[in-house]
Amino acid sequence: MRLYQLDAFTDRLFAGNPAAVIPLTEWLPDEQMQRIAAENNLAETAFYVATGEPGHYHIRWFTPTVEVDLCGHATLATAYVVFYLEQKPDADRITFDSRSGPLNVCREEEGWLVLDFPVDTVQKATLLPPALLTAFDEKPVAILKGKTDYMLVYETQEQIEQLTPDFRELVTVPARGVIVTAPGKDVDFVSRFFGPQSGIDEDPVTGSAHTTLIPYWAEKLGKTSLKAQQLSARGGSLMCKLSGERVEIAGQVQLYLKGEIL
Repeated sequence: MRLYQLDAFTDRLFAGNPAAVIPLTEWLPDEQMQRIAAENNLAETAFYVATGEPGHYHIRWFTPTVEVDLCGHATLATAYVVFYLEQKPDADRITFDSRSGPLNVCREEEGWLVLDFPVDTVQKATLLPPALLTAFDEKPVAILKGKTDYMLVYETQEQIEQLTPDFRELVTVPARGVIVTAPGKDVDFVSRFFGPQSGIDEDPVTGSAHTTLIPYWAEKLGKTSLKAQQLSARGGSLMCKLSGERVEIAGQVQLYLKGEIL
């Protein structure tokens, strides 16, 4: 099997979020795909299979410990593999069928790829797990809950940069992970994503979290086109747009390695 490792949501190597992508002609057993993802030990390993319809593919995503319903950076990386390394379609749009429904990816100029994902609307969290508060040394100004994640809103970018969660506490929070966010200095908003429940303490750049972040900040800032940064150690940049019940998340991808699984 061919294996690609790519850095997503970055214009330079050794930044953004690394993902593994494995093209398949047919699905492997679930247990085997999970073991491969654990062996890769990256935030996500994506597997995809052509559906037989031009420009359409099935996609699945695995962390080192679980299969997830949606992953942005690994979808971006997979689109790069399809567009530039494997199928190389003439069209500038492809569709991935997934557990979160159809996901379109468009190819634009200068290497930008645009994800078209469903919006995740959030509500004020009422019944809070105690660990959600004890895991952080700074208190947020708001706590919201989306489909899979909690979102903690802070006042400043400096607070986001300085957060040091207690992951032993955070892992007990019943959610995929926890987003922390605040207005940005040089961009519209910044964020970080902590997901010890999903096998990674801090995710470098989390495309799927922006399905929650974009509608929230679009409403707060009164604009639909937004620039975002994820403030992990590797860092990542995203161009975002709210389009009704969908969000567009654009980023660039850098190819790190090609290999074979024996």
